[in-house]
Amino acid sequence: MVKLYDTGAYLVGGKTLVPENEAAAGGIKTTKEEALKETMAYQILEKHNTSGDMSGLKIKFDKMTSHDITFVGIIQTARASGLKEFPIPYVLTNCHNSLCAVGGTINEDDHMFGLSCAKKYGGVYVPPHQAVIHQYAREELAECGAMILGSDSHTRYGALGTMAIGEGGGELAKQLLGKTYDVKRPGVVAIYLDGEPAKGVGPQDVALALIGATFGNGYVKNKVMEFVGPGVAKLSSDYRIGIDVMTTETTCLSSIWQTDEETRRWYDVHYRPDAYKELKPGDVAYYDGVVYVDLSKIRPMIAMPFHPSNVYTIEELNQNLMDILHDVEEKGKKQLTGNVDFCLTDKVRNGKLYVDQGIIAGCAGGGYENICDATDILRGHFIGSDEFTLSVYPASTPIFMQLAKNGMVADLLQTGAIVKTAFCGPCFGAGDTPANNAFSIRHSTRNFPNREGSKIQNGQIASVALMDARSIAATAVNQGYLTPATDLDVEFTGPTYFFDRSIYDNRVYNGWGRPEPETEIKFGPNIKDWPEMIALTDNLLLKVASVITDPVTTTDELIPSGETSSYRSNPIGLAEFTLSRKDPEYVGRAKAVQAVERKREELGCICKADESLKPVMETIKASFPETTGKNTGFGSTIYAVKPGDGSAREQAASCQKVLGGWANIAKEYATKRYRSNLINWGMLPFVIGEDYAFENGDYIFVPDILKAIREKWTEIKAYVVNKEMHELTLTLGDLTDDERDIIAKGCLINYYRA
Repeated sequence: MVKLYDTGAYLVGGKTLVPENEAAAGGIKTTKEEALKETMAYQILEKHNTSGDMSGLKIKFDKMTSHDITFVGIIQTARASGLKEFPIPYVLTNCHNSLCAVGGTINEDDHMFGLSCAKKYGGVYVPPHQAVIHQYAREELAECGAMILGSDSHTRYGALGTMAIGEGGGELAKQLLGKTYDVKRPGVVAIYLDGEPAKGVGPQDVALALIGATFGNGYVKNKVMEFVGPGVAKLSSDYRIGIDVMTTETTCLSSIWQTDEETRRWYDVHYRPDAYKELKPGDVAYYDGVVYVDLSKIRPMIAMPFHPSNVYTIEELNQNLMDILHDVEEKGKKQLTGNVDFCLTDKVRNGKLYVDQGIIAGCAGGGYENICDATDILRGHFIGSDEFTLSVYPASTPIFMQLAKNGMVADLLQTGAIVKTAFCGPCFGAGDTPANNAFSIRHSTRNFPNREGSKIQNGQIASVALMDARSIAATAVNQGYLTPATDLDVEFTGPTYFFDRSIYDNRVYNGWGRPEPETEIKFGPNIKDWPEMIALTDNLLLKVASVITDPVTTTDELIPSGETSSYRSNPIGLAEFTLSRKDPEYVGRAKAVQAVERKREELGCICKADESLKPVMETIKASFPETTGKNTGFGSTIYAVKPGDGSAREQAASCQKVLGGWANIAKEYATKRYRSNLINWGMLPFVIGEDYAFENGDYIFVPDILKAIREKWTEIKAYVVNKEMHELTLTLGDLTDDERDIIAKGCLINYYRA
């Protein structure tokens, strides 16, 4: 089904794979260095690189996009740094906080902020319910050979020939200020598709098989996934898009697909024929690895709670139901915190798994073909009158319009399903929250704890499994009993799609290239400026405010998604939610440290700020006599084994900084995105190779940290301070000169102000 190569490989003529160790026997005459330049990824990166050095990239993107829980913070950062107008097309969609029902006026206030900024700086504003961020980008922004940067982790348009990257807000602010996206040239892994999917197998099934094979071993981490092979031609554009958007869950950096006449047809249908050009690897292209996928052997898949990589075939799950459910329960209980009783085995009725809710939605599930195929499966059936419910969210109003015109909406409504407007809420916990102890199956992107909207800290627990729209529909046919789509004999009608562009022409504000500097920005009472942040001091004294020992810590656990989204325009208000689901005592601990630091700044003496620190400082001064309260900053830090999996949201880092955080200490960082967010907020992304030797409340002294940053030390000696000093060795990994300066100055805003 899915096979990972142990070595790199050459792709010859776009069809034949030759493992690296068989290159000579396979007649490969070019060098590896020359062959790696023949990948599509290399060619696109080279076109957008401004450094003159392909080993260290400085990328300028063609376009950018953000949604309504990220664009306020990004624009506020850029405004504080001197923004005058948007230098490239910047699209502001409103698909996350679309439901203006939480916190009074604050969600719509953010929308009005966005519209006024689009007018002032020359941007594009997409009103609520018109389109989810990524569908609008596919329909209106993507073009072959281009690069797009988005402030959402699922910024993936590779299936349309566009290399797209999802990052935290700091990286978008840099582009708005004319700066670059700096990264080492990533490795490129070929995703070689062969064969053709079986009837009833959808793109989510292929995606989940890929994630299951690559996430845990880091095979494609921070690399570009390049989709090639004869199987690509067997897939429609919608099908490719459905696979592509889920590549984020492998922790790759980006993706790109070879393009063909099917891609040309997509652009023709969307009235943008000039956006198409053929992309394909050169005659002999070298890849750092290969994932071989036999599409014909993919079966309907399910990702069980609480991660997209926790995959099984639906047939395997149904055949080993109690064993697998028990195993998922045990793993889940280790991952969950709080007083909740997580149970799935009680969902088994008469030997079958009963599901409480089905959702087909968003950038992954809300595509035209997904909904049409699901409707074909459901037509003439009824979802029943028990607990099971089914909601369908087309990804854009043009898709909704076509589904209405061809009768699919009527067919869905007749089954008992509900059809709703374009909205990302079910994907991040702000819509269709199921009942306590309910089990939801969703064609969406993630199934982390609380992504469905429950609150563990309040004793609530629900869980999500990821599935393809077709098998969700098959389950609905059986009124909630888990069923793979391949069990049903359905004739898929495949109705033609007609894109109605007038919907956007009549409703979307397009001010690109026409800024109106005199426009006053509209600020709601919840929209606040970033607080002042101090520069890095010569030395640091860190107090450990949280220790997280889970194998992976998601950004949802660092800063919750659903119920906090309305507060992301208010940095101080949002910070109150930091680690609330994982370590509810963290905020109090961090604030106590921050209060001492503020007094230290005022008094110039850390011991006058807090008498309890006298013995700590005495121990430090015995070994480092020049340490004083004036040259030593005091802040909090957290330890996590592997933090940062999941969303690109910068608030996972900025909230810690707002609370006085100065560093993270980790075995490794799950994604480049999270590490970059730390850096852009002036936080030190420490890596520790040894087992941690500290607990909550311990002090860690880092001498000469500013010198270490400026002089590019490869190792940094730190000390756990008790009655004695216990040495630790920390590293920071590769940092660009700009990143070092950002950390030294305290954050990106300070860096640009300087």
